[in-house]
Amino acid sequence: MPRHARTRGSLRTVVEARWSPAAMLHLRSVQAFAIHATSALAHTEEMPGDGHARSSCCHSNQEEIQMQKKLIALAIATLASGSALAQSNVTIYGVADVTFDNVNASNQSSGANAFERLNRVSSNSSYLGFKGSETLGNGLSAVFQLEGSVGIDSASAFSFSRDSFVGLQSNDYGKVVLGVLSGPTRVLGNRIDVFAGATGIGYAGGILGKLGGQVMGTTNAGGTYVPGVTGRSSSQYSTFDTRWKNAISYTTPTFSGLNATAVYIANENKASGTSGIDTSGYDLGLTYKSGPIFAGVTYSALNLKNDATNYASPAVTYIGTNEKVNDFRIAGLYDFGVATVRALYERTELKSDAANKNQKQDVWGLGATYNVSSAGKIVGQFYKANDVKGDAAISDSGARLWAVGYEHSLSKRTILKATYANLKSDNNVPVAYDFGINATGGATKGGTVSGFQVGIRHTF
Repeated sequence: MPRHARTRGSLRTVVEARWSPAAMLHLRSVQAFAIHATSALAHTEEMPGDGHARSSCCHSNQEEIQMQKKLIALAIATLASGSALAQSNVTIYGVADVTFDNVNASNQSSGANAFERLNRVSSNSSYLGFKGSETLGNGLSAVFQLEGSVGIDSASAFSFSRDSFVGLQSNDYGKVVLGVLSGPTRVLGNRIDVFAGATGIGYAGGILGKLGGQVMGTTNAGGTYVPGVTGRSSSQYSTFDTRWKNAISYTTPTFSGLNATAVYIANENKASGTSGIDTSGYDLGLTYKSGPIFAGVTYSALNLKNDATNYASPAVTYIGTNEKVNDFRIAGLYDFGVATVRALYERTELKSDAANKNQKQDVWGLGATYNVSSAGKIVGQFYKANDVKGDAAISDSGARLWAVGYEHSLSKRTILKATYANLKSDNNVPVAYDFGINATGGATKGGTVSGFQVGIRHTF
């Protein structure tokens, strides 16, 4: 096949891939019509005959030729109008991430949650999504995304519980979206995490933002309160590492590597009086990317006025007026090509009107990856939560997480992986720490949860 023919074929494939099915049907119909009209025009112009015949039909032929030309012009105009259909496109994407796990809860106190070893199959943040955009002109586009979790291990119900939004994006002025959103605090933590997709038992969300295990995401957002035996597949990570519901976000264009995001979380539970609930908040972030360097800083604040759902223990008695929890993170990453190093520092702080109930906790973490071949890499990270300090300090209330793994790429979209993780809670933690993704449900104060998992991750 001639080279130019192959090029045309490849170009056609690329172009057609960007058109919607309706637009492609429209295009092919117009193409067929244009070919037919052109063929008819050529046949008319080349009609044989003697001079008398030509003289007698000349006027008729000229009218037919003019009509054919008008039809071809109409076909071309219609083809051009079809480009509007191509400007709106939908992409289907997702991740299937499943592992076989062997998890262990050791040094546990007696009780319903205690167990030694458990085998399970886990779906690690598998999801399915739809996203697209429509060009509106002058550098402005309408954008949307609908993304939902898929429980591949247990065929759990599908819902658009992940990042789902609609909004406008401008080349010059940035992007505004509304819906369910990952704030810059969560995004920064995941960016520094060494594991593919920031998921699995080694995920740093098992220790970040918990304030001694007290501050949790709500059940729907991704957290549960001290999971029991029936909750061994539930997640347990902080409010700041869940997605914000009822949120609006603005992201600036990138200027010299700098990019900023601001998120506002609306309070749809607001009511008057001291018993009214206020769960409004905001999440701010600034990142910098230049060559091998990445750095970011975030600050997030959430009101917890009369809101027990964001605590691991609903029995907490000092939830009251102007209760607020905030989280500050600063992190960086350097890519050497063959290896990366990364670090993160976090402070989570609770402020309350109640006397002697202000608390804060620092967490720091280090991570690294090393490419052992063109297809394989070793990953590892260590995170430590210090004791809870402040007016209501709690001694021996920290935790330590360390995890190592190996990831082998079978292709650009498919990897095999193996991970070992170990998470130990101190003896006086208000609520025991558990893995952030697919918690064991067996963690207790002073105990250790550990596990080994092997699996496959496919991106499409």
